[in-house]
Amino acid sequence: MTFHPTAVIAPDAKLGANVRIGPFAVIEEDVVLGDDCEIAAHAVIKRHTRIGARSRIAEHAVIGGDPQDFKFAPGCISYTEIGEDNWLREGVTVHRGSREGSVTRLGNHCFLMAYSHVAHDCTVGNNVIMANTAGIAGEVVVHDKAFISAAVTVHQFCRIGRNAMIGLSSKVVQDALPFCITDGNPGRARGLNLVGLKRNGFSREDIAALKDAYRMLYSRVPLEQALAAMSGMGSAPVKEVAEFIAGSKRGFAHPTR
Repeated sequence: MTFHPTAVIAPDAKLGANVRIGPFAVIEEDVVLGDDCEIAAHAVIKRHTRIGARSRIAEHAVIGGDPQDFKFAPGCISYTEIGEDNWLREGVTVHRGSREGSVTRLGNHCFLMAYSHVAHDCTVGNNVIMANTAGIAGEVVVHDKAFISAAVTVHQFCRIGRNAMIGLSSKVVQDALPFCITDGNPGRARGLNLVGLKRNGFSREDIAALKDAYRMLYSRVPLEQALAAMSGMGSAPVKEVAEFIAGSKRGFAHPTR
């Protein structure tokens, strides 16, 4: 383990093997850092935070801070859980849960670029990318391999589907469908994320089925009828889209009419 002499580390912090902590970094009480983590200069790891192995926290990031929620009680014990192999760049902020025992979660292999923000009680999956200054509000759910472009804002309680892409500077106010591009202010459905699907090894058959489902979903076919047809198409990704829509509470993004 390598600690700079100016770093401040709480006595009860649990640090794994080969952890490196830079100048003026702060590690508060009840923090757990996995093996081979790197905490850069001036980064702050707040109380009740767990960070998995091989994760890197860049300069001036603040992880596990109190939520920006008027309902939050200062004495509340809530948590931030960061998985393994994550890279959180300069100025990133992740806030802990807003209720007693609640958790803000970030999965594995995520890349949060400079000044991006994850609010209280969010659940972020694996292999998620958030570009510079992107921000997700409280209780947002981001599924695996989503790409959130720079300067995007995501409204509280929204969901971002698996392999979705959110375009530059978009304002997402409804759920963004899996495998699709959502773009604009407000965010509108802009077709399938074909580049992402091909890069992630989706078969031609599944991509063709997703195209058919997309056309049906945004046609004049009643939604219930479209979802029933999608569930019976025999394509796992199409079924995933149908189930995602069925679980929506805010509605989902539509194309521009």
